[in-house]
Amino acid sequence: MSITAELVKELRERTGAGFMECKKALVETNGDVDLAVYELRKKGLASASKKSSRIASEGIVGVAIDGKKGAVVEVNSETDFVARNEIFQNFVLEVAKIAIDNDQDSILEAKMLNGNSVKDAIIDNIAVIGENQNFRRSARLSVDNGVVVSYVHSAFADNLGKIVALVALESTGDTEKLNELGKQIAMHVAAAKPQFNTDADIDPAIIEAEKNFLTEQALAEGKPPAIVEKMIEGRMRKFKEEIVLEHQVFIVDGETKISKLIEEKSKEIGAEIKIKGFINYVLGEGIEKKEENFADEVAETINKS
Repeated sequence: MSITAELVKELRERTGAGFMECKKALVETNGDVDLAVYELRKKGLASASKKSSRIASEGIVGVAIDGKKGAVVEVNSETDFVARNEIFQNFVLEVAKIAIDNDQDSILEAKMLNGNSVKDAIIDNIAVIGENQNFRRSARLSVDNGVVVSYVHSAFADNLGKIVALVALESTGDTEKLNELGKQIAMHVAAAKPQFNTDADIDPAIIEAEKNFLTEQALAEGKPPAIVEKMIEGRMRKFKEEIVLEHQVFIVDGETKISKLIEEKSKEIGAEIKIKGFINYVLGEGIEKKEENFADEVAETINKS
């Protein structure tokens, strides 16, 4: 059977695979497009297993909001180049939408629009794009009354970037004003990187460890125990200002604390506002990246040839 350009184009549109791979698959299946799709996927499974050991520390952080619910996901790839790939971008956007109603542990088995699981879609992506990829993490927020608002920094496209902050504001106030405030707080979260929303959210073990560290540090400086106690109070206050959102100074004006800002805005709109929660994802944060030495890589290639 003659393999026409139209057949190759159809297979490419369905799989995203390269021209030569599609033509070869069609030749092997005597022009049967459905069978060619299966063959390309089968080959992808084999290549995916070989690529799964590669470190994937690049990729995309995606966000999706549906009414009063929102979610953030991180999907990794080996190189920044893949983040510009439309297939990969659309995949991350769909996973973000799935994450709105699924917790992290159930996402890989969740079904996508085409009926495949997220896990199988990743395998297909590896086969088509040629790089190891993995779903790393997700988190979601929701409110009964109020808004969920996002901010994307270093964006690749709408709702896709390297840093994404999501903020949930609980309030019965004006939605437009809440969205405006939520966007500003999300920008603050992305820049200031708080770890906790309020003091009550801090694990007591963290407080105890920090107090012990500061006490040992002060005593090592030769300070008397009576003075050390007062010093610790001040230093613990500064510690909380660095890690707790309500104690941080708002980046927009550089002087108002977030807790004060919320108080002022509540009075302004005539309804109480509470920051129910926030999420801040930074692409690749915490992933150990492999350092490549170009000279060593060339030498290794020569030795193998």
